[in-house]
Amino acid sequence: MQPPTPPASAQGHAPAQVMFDRGELLLILSVYGRMVAAGEWRDYGISGLRDMAVFSVFRRSAEHPLYRIEKRPRLRARQGMYSVVGMDGRVLKRGHDLRAVLRVLERKLIRVVD
Repeated sequence: MQPPTPPASAQGHAPAQVMFDRGELLLILSVYGRMVAAGEWRDYGISGLRDMAVFSVFRRSAEHPLYRIEKRPRLRARQGMYSVVGMDGRVLKRGHDLRAVLRVLERKLIRVVD
């Protein structure tokens, strides 16, 4: 009988998982906070997957996400690793700079005043 295989972390390499770093989360949560204060958003979820990290935004927690902010390091050299995806799956903005990509969401805060 063979001894059990130690977990991946004990073998010297952790399983690959993409997550947002502190600076990225500060930018995202800044936009999120303004949208919550405006009454547009109410809940969020964060997922760290093997090939991407996702910050999902909800109007109510029982719904599908209104927007997904995605980080895909694999696309770093091409279109950019950050993107904002709408509820229907369309990519609203993609780029290399997270701050510039998040501006597409800030346009939702601008309203016409009568």
